[in-house]
Amino acid sequence: MLEILSLSLAYADKIVLKDVSLSIHPGEILALVGPNGAGKSTLIRGVSGVHPPRSGSVIVDGRDLTLMSEMQRARYLAVVPQARLLPAAYTVYEAVLLGRTPYLNWLGRAGAHDHAMVRLALERTSLLELADQRIGELSGGEQQRVLLARALAQDTPILLLDEPTTHLDLQHQSNFLNLVRRMALEKQLMVLMVLHDLNLAGLYADSVALLANGSVVAIGAPGEVITAKNLTSVYHVPVNVIPHPDYGTPLVLPDGRLDPIVSTDANSRRREPSHSPIR
Repeated sequence: MLEILSLSLAYADKIVLKDVSLSIHPGEILALVGPNGAGKSTLIRGVSGVHPPRSGSVIVDGRDLTLMSEMQRARYLAVVPQARLLPAAYTVYEAVLLGRTPYLNWLGRAGAHDHAMVRLALERTSLLELADQRIGELSGGEQQRVLLARALAQDTPILLLDEPTTHLDLQHQSNFLNLVRRMALEKQLMVLMVLHDLNLAGLYADSVALLANGSVVAIGAPGEVITAKNLTSVYHVPVNVIPHPDYGTPLVLPDGRLDPIVSTDANSRRREPSHSPIR
């Protein structure tokens, strides 16, 4: 089990994350949601070790990841970052092989097992046919899959994803999150994922942590956390939350009437919306 215990992080003297405690079991996805500036990406950076915590610990298998070296930590967790920082001239295969860096010998040479892990990661992400293609020639959705393949090739029990569906269209969002869901179950991964889309969080996550102002406001099953009361208090906008017609997961809809349309012609006048909002 991954345990984040009373984790606090700061930039200079400003505390941006305060006493955050979360836990994730193997095979589970925990989604971090909340408004901009809530501390979601900061939490990912703190757990990954990119940003050393002010206090607290990150425990897995009885060991504190915050006390490990970068290379030791890389055998426990892999990160799919928010930005696609991939070398454009690398082939897909070469980019995914970077995930094996923590396991290479002192000469930096990949062995048969490393290449087998890369091939398996390419197969799982449906990238095998693109193995020899340059990163710079790929679409945004394909590059996102390369990042996930690199993380899978790293073969760690913990997977951290920071807004992995940003800039992806509806099809690529669905394909990507379905793949993450399947990998979490098959490999019994512990997945911590930042999502802005509340409906995707409700659909794909086992549990949800709602953050605001650097603290956890609510945590639990999606239906317990993604409620109209919680969201309205954190996002400061009225919403409706109804059950998904097929899955029963929380579905978030905007509330309130549309702003009246103002005509710009000489006889301008205010017009009400032609239809009523869903209530």
